Amino acid sequence: MKRLLRLNWVLFAAMIALIACGTIAIWSAGNAREAVFHGMWRNHLASAVFGLCLYFGLALTDYRLLVRLVSPFAYLAGLVMLIAVLVVGDTVYGGKRWLWFFQPSEVAKLCVILFLPLLTTLREKTDDFATFLVSAAAAFVPALLILLEPDLGTTLALVPAVIVMLIAAGVWRKGLFTILAVAAVGVSVLLGAVYEAEKPGQSEERREEILRIVPLKPHQLKRVKTFLFPETDPMGAGYNYRQAMIAIGSGGLRGRGIGKGETNRLKYLPPSVSMNDFIFCVWGEETGYTGSLVLLALFTTLCAAGAWTAFRAADLCGRVLALGITTLVFAHAYINMAMCVGLVPITGLPLPFMSSGRTFLLVVMAGLGLVQSVSINQQEYQ
Repeated sequence: MKRLLRLNWVLFAAMIALIACGTIAIWSAGNAREAVFHGMWRNHLASAVFGLCLYFGLALTDYRLLVRLVSPFAYLAGLVMLIAVLVVGDTVYGGKRWLWFFQPSEVAKLCVILFLPLLTTLREKTDDFATFLVSAAAAFVPALLILLEPDLGTTLALVPAVIVMLIAAGVWRKGLFTILAVAAVGVSVLLGAVYEAEKPGQSEERREEILRIVPLKPHQLKRVKTFLFPETDPMGAGYNYRQAMIAIGSGGLRGRGIGKGETNRLKYLPPSVSMNDFIFCVWGEETGYTGSLVLLALFTTLCAAGAWTAFRAADLCGRVLALGITTLVFAHAYINMAMCVGLVPITGLPLPFMSSGRTFLLVVMAGLGLVQSVSINQQEYQ
C-alpha cells in the first residue's frame, strides 16, 4: 500500500478522465451505427477495467527487472507476431493487421520501447555510433514489418518515440539532429513536389515527370493531395476530411449535446471511422469548442505528468522508458487530432483512450503502468 502512494496521481486521474470521455464518445458514435455496435461502449469499459489490472500489475513491478530480464523476449515475441500477421493474419480494409483477436503492431510498439533502454546501456561498453546503429536496427525491423501490413500511421507514431528515447539516452546526438534536419528538408521537398505536380492547371506531362521521382504509393499520394488541395475532390478522396471539418465546426462553443451530433447521427461522417480514427470529430461536434479544450487539457496533463515522472526518474533507464511511452501517447494524440482539423494528411491512427479498439487501449494502459513503475521505484534507487 505504501508503494501505491508513490503513484503519479495526476497521471492516473488524467487517464481515468480520458477513459470516461472515450466511453461517452463511443456510446454516441455506436448509436449512429448498426445495432450490433450499440454496446461497443461496454466493451470499451470492460477493456479499461482489464487494462487497470495490467496497469497496477506493471506499476508494482520493478521496471528495471522488466527491462533487463523480460524485454529481450518481449521484443522477439513482437517480431514473431508481426511476421505471423503477414503470413496468416486477417485482411481488414486492405491491410493485414489482425491476428485472430488482436493487433500485433500495437503490442510490438510497446515491446520496442521496453527493449530500447536495455540497448542504450551499450554506451558503457562501446561508442555512441555503434549503440545508435544497434538501436536503430532494433527499431527499424519491426517498423518495416508494420509498414508491410501496410500501416503507415502506426509507424509514424513509433518513430518519434524512438528518436526521443535515443536523444534522452545521449546516443549519438549530433548525428541524430543532423538526420532530423535532413528528414525535415526531405519532407518539405516531398510536399513541394506533390504540390507542384498536382496544382490546378499543371500539364499532364509535367505532372507525370514530377511524380516519377516521388516515393509515394498511389493511395499515399492521394492522401497528400487531399491534404494540400482538399477542395479538388470533396465527394471522393476529400470526403472524410470535409465531413470531419464540418462536424468539428458545427459544434460551436458548447456543442450540440451528447448523442445529438447531426453529422455523426445522420452518418455524413462515415460510420466505418466515426468510432475509431475520427472519434475526435464526434466529440468535437457534440461538446463543441469547450469540450475539445477539455480533451486537449487532459492529454496535455497526461503527457506533462509522464514527462515529469521521467525527469524525476532515479536512473537513465527509467527516464528513457518513461519518455518513450509518453512520446508515443503524445504522437498518437497529436497526429489524430491534427488529422481531424486538417493540419496533417489523413492516416489511420487511433486516439488514445477515445477510439474503440481493445488492443490499443490495453497497450497504452500497460505502457502508462510502466511509467508509474518508474514513479513508484524512483525513491528506492536514490
